[in-house]
Amino acid sequence: MTEPTPHLIAATRHTGPSAPPVRTDRFRKDIAWVAAPLAAGVIAGFLWWLLAPGGGNVLSGNPELANPSNPDSWLPRDLTLAALMVLAGCIIGLTLDGRLDGPGAGRRFGFALGGGAAGALAAWGVGLLTGLLWGPAPEPGLGPEYGFTLRSYAALLLWPAATAFVTFALALFGVLSRKPVK
Repeated sequence: MTEPTPHLIAATRHTGPSAPPVRTDRFRKDIAWVAAPLAAGVIAGFLWWLLAPGGGNVLSGNPELANPSNPDSWLPRDLTLAALMVLAGCIIGLTLDGRLDGPGAGRRFGFALGGGAAGALAAWGVGLLTGLLWGPAPEPGLGPEYGFTLRSYAALLLWPAATAFVTFALALFGVLSRKPVK
């Protein structure tokens, strides 16, 4: 007689008569594809404020761009966030490489894209919050649109787009590098 395998038992075990099955290790691994980019988004948001003109202004060091109300600082500020989004998306895409074969590949890819979108929103929110807490107060009478803000919301789409592009490119190179079977 054969014995049942432990992973099948864990997947079908119930804690009570009407309780749902216990979640397996697969669920935790899938959630990691959302939680890791979300945590990275918090770090990226702080880096955005620290590096961008109108925030910490570490990249340019130009004192004229240190004022978030200066219209000349708006484009470099948005480009700083865009660069961080592309970098994060490329890192997630590289992390996905090698995990696109076998069962659950589409699910992992979907979770990674959703995590990238959540990470981008977290980066934006943390950057804005950091600008409110540690940045200079906006000039009175100018309105909220003249503080440390994002002008181009399309920059938030770059994280999942970079993830999708890098994943596609690596999968394409993997297919093209396979030797034909004779």
